[in-house]
Amino acid sequence: MNASERRTLLITLTGRDRPGVTSRLFATLADFPITVVDVEQVVIRGRLVLGVLVSYARGTDIGRVWNAAERVASDLDMEVEVSTGRDKGFPRGRGRLHVTVLGAPLKPAAMAGIAGRIAASGANIDRIDRLAHYPVTCIEMHVSGADPDRLRAELAQEAVEQRVDVAVQHGGLFRRAKRLIVMDVDSTLIQGEVIELLAEHAGCLPEVAKVTEAAMRGELDFEGSLRERVALLAGLDAAAIDEVRDKIQLAAGARTLVRTLKRLDYEFAIVSGGFTQVTDALVDDLGIDYSAANTLEIENGKLTGRVVGPVIDRAGKAAALERFARDAGVPIAQTVAIGDGANDLDMLQAAGLGIAYNAKPVVRRAADTAVNVPYLDTILFLLGISREEVEAADAADDAARPAGH
Repeated sequence: MNASERRTLLITLTGRDRPGVTSRLFATLADFPITVVDVEQVVIRGRLVLGVLVSYARGTDIGRVWNAAERVASDLDMEVEVSTGRDKGFPRGRGRLHVTVLGAPLKPAAMAGIAGRIAASGANIDRIDRLAHYPVTCIEMHVSGADPDRLRAELAQEAVEQRVDVAVQHGGLFRRAKRLIVMDVDSTLIQGEVIELLAEHAGCLPEVAKVTEAAMRGELDFEGSLRERVALLAGLDAAAIDEVRDKIQLAAGARTLVRTLKRLDYEFAIVSGGFTQVTDALVDDLGIDYSAANTLEIENGKLTGRVVGPVIDRAGKAAALERFARDAGVPIAQTVAIGDGANDLDMLQAAGLGIAYNAKPVVRRAADTAVNVPYLDTILFLLGISREEVEAADAADDAARPAGH
């Protein structure tokens, strides 16, 4: 036998989960001259599957190990399966790629289609975890042996067919490192478009909405369309801005998203084709680290119909992401951009991970991945953060907060 080969024994225990199962098995195995090579354990609705792979030298009485494992299973009223083998080393593919699947609901056919595409690409699923069961179901697969670009393209097609969202990301330590999240504002961080709310006050909503929709589809130059829309607001009382700002509603899950990322010491930024008169309030309210937006010109308490300074357009958003990354000391590969319109395209493509959030088709096609459910905090799952971890952190904060606060 080649010196690099090892004789192995795989012991799999299955049954009702309870405290002490793992310790009981390992305490029994400790009596034998064997080495632990790998361990996998999962609990689904109270049912445990525990797999232990051990190696042993030639001449070891492996029958005694086998019998001991069966006695443990019998004592615990569990099922056991034991099989021998011979392997050349144990390279772990885990961590090379993470495939994250979001569904509301998540159907078996979707999982079958995605798993089939992974297999057809020659890759292997090493591990599957559940990150959330509400408001969407999120499953993450650890995949090895895949070409990321090819797999991303294959799974994007399957995602459309199955009506789910799928993200493919590189694994490794970078996922646990400090990251910068840069997000669009209108129809992403907040519900609706601020300029349309202002247009409603000015009595020109139909005209503004028509131009906005064309610009978001990428049919019009953003700077020209913005100046055209702002010109229609000329003469509007500046007090209307205060009224609009007071009516702004955050997207569902926005506070949870920002709060959780700040706990992890991530940097959070917003970049908007909207207006500082609104975004500055969001910065203060949510504790946002960096922001960039346009500024409406106001003279004598009235909007002039112009903006002050250079327009934050498609290129301006990408430049802002790069500037924020430098200021935060975060490599571009560690940035995440989130947006929904054509003016977000450069930013999404510049970032390490570009996420199209309930976006126009042209944006979904260009982004690394898409999220098409109305819960902004589902983006946490793409970053490997589970719903249970979020809720545990919230509960800990509530417990630490003084009474009456």
